[in-house]
Amino acid sequence: MARGAAAGRGAAAPRAAVNFERLRAPFSLRCGALLVDYIIVVGALAVTTLLARVFGDAQRGSALILSVGYVATAAVAFLNFVVIANLAGRTLGKWVAGLRIERRDGEPLSVRRALLRHLVGYPLTILTLGLGFLLAAFDPQGRALHDWLAGTVVVRSRQPRAPARR
Repeated sequence: MARGAAAGRGAAAPRAAVNFERLRAPFSLRCGALLVDYIIVVGALAVTTLLARVFGDAQRGSALILSVGYVATAAVAFLNFVVIANLAGRTLGKWVAGLRIERRDGEPLSVRRALLRHLVGYPLTILTLGLGFLLAAFDPQGRALHDWLAGTVVVRSRQPRAPARR
């Protein structure tokens, strides 16, 4: 009895195992989320290119506006993929698709894992010509190369809809 009481006082309750198969993000939703994230980053670059064309003179003004645009685009990408992913556990694209990033043990995403996932894992995924991302379509837990590197998994943030009753 004393042993059970001591264990109950000092130790936290063990965390229930997360059923990633039930919450697993479908590959199509992950593709949609990536597309939204891509549109956000490329959209920022397109806006700055447009501003350089409209407001820049022949040489100096356009170069300055484009340089500022490149920095702004990098900032948008960093905010979306690292800062927002760390604070909210999802990028803007994953938010639209109803997905979130978690550690494999079900804990929230940390700054270190977000940096590893997005600044190391994504470039490696791109270097494999997208095969690192395609891995998510065949992996039982739906994990891509960047998920394997960071020890993360992408899951649904909402429960899947129940089939319509007829």
